[in-house]
Amino acid sequence: MAGSNEVNLNESKRVVPLNTWVLISNFKLAYNILRRADGTFNRELAEFLDRKVQANIIPVDGVFSFDHVDRATGLLNRVYQPAPANEAQYGIVELEKPLSTTKIVPVIIFFHGGSFTHSSANSAIYDTFCRRLVSICKAVVVSVNYRRSPEHRYPCAYDDGWNALKWVKSRTWLQSGKDSKVHVYLAGDSSGGNIAHHVAVKAAEAEVEVLGNILLHPMFAGQKRTESELRLDAKYFVTIQDRDWYWRAFLPEGEDRDHPACNPFGPRGTSIEGLKFPKSLVVVAGLDLVQDWQLAYVEGLQNSGQKVKLLYLKEATIGFYFLPNNDHFYCLFEEINNFVNPNC
Repeated sequence: MAGSNEVNLNESKRVVPLNTWVLISNFKLAYNILRRADGTFNRELAEFLDRKVQANIIPVDGVFSFDHVDRATGLLNRVYQPAPANEAQYGIVELEKPLSTTKIVPVIIFFHGGSFTHSSANSAIYDTFCRRLVSICKAVVVSVNYRRSPEHRYPCAYDDGWNALKWVKSRTWLQSGKDSKVHVYLAGDSSGGNIAHHVAVKAAEAEVEVLGNILLHPMFAGQKRTESELRLDAKYFVTIQDRDWYWRAFLPEGEDRDHPACNPFGPRGTSIEGLKFPKSLVVVAGLDLVQDWQLAYVEGLQNSGQKVKLLYLKEATIGFYFLPNNDHFYCLFEEINNFVNPNC
């Protein structure tokens, strides 16, 4: 089965809640239509199929949002905040005062998944996810609309992530606490988790403070085929062939999967030992075929002397956190809440 583009849907159907199975299977079907064998991508059709939602300045379920476009870079960030306690303030975005002068309000910079190629900051599925982060963690979330491959290869997504971090750190209205600073965390799923890592490395090298990284089944790989890749190929929504296509679309022309973007602790990786790298929460789904690379990433952090917590969810598949219909969903959000609010 290795290298096949056929997925055994019955296998995944036995362990995934029906509505999650339908959701991810539909994404899988669309993704297969959009990728082309010559390495190009049908962006026009992708934009048509991707259900997007507008920002809402009037709060919905206790959260409001607005979009900001950086004039210097053209980068769009969607900002999510808890609704003001006073309904008279609904529809007013306060960009002069800090979030709080007493308590700490975490600011989570979120990089959406989609294997560097799909989705956006205003995709409905990620809009919902970011709202849940705000509601559960009492945080502000800044979702980054980074440039996507294959039109924009490495290092474009990393550059956009770095620019988003600098923008967030420079906003006085995102400051909180008695120390009057922006308390930043980086987070992302799939390719977004990969971006979070690389932005955090650049931040550490530049001595820009990031308090923590949250990586949800981050997208890493390497040239060598691992046991989990061979065992889980095509069983739970994803094939090895899928993953290889996305890496070819993202990495520089002619590069292989041992490129440091793909394999940060591989033979060509750069050591982060001694860097003031943020603490990490790495979430691994036990039915994700690239879990061996994710576990190797955790080991790489540990060997570099960095603080990392592994949340291994044995029966979880990719995308388990999109719908609140499984125990893994609630376990994950509890862990994230504790991670960004350690003193509560």
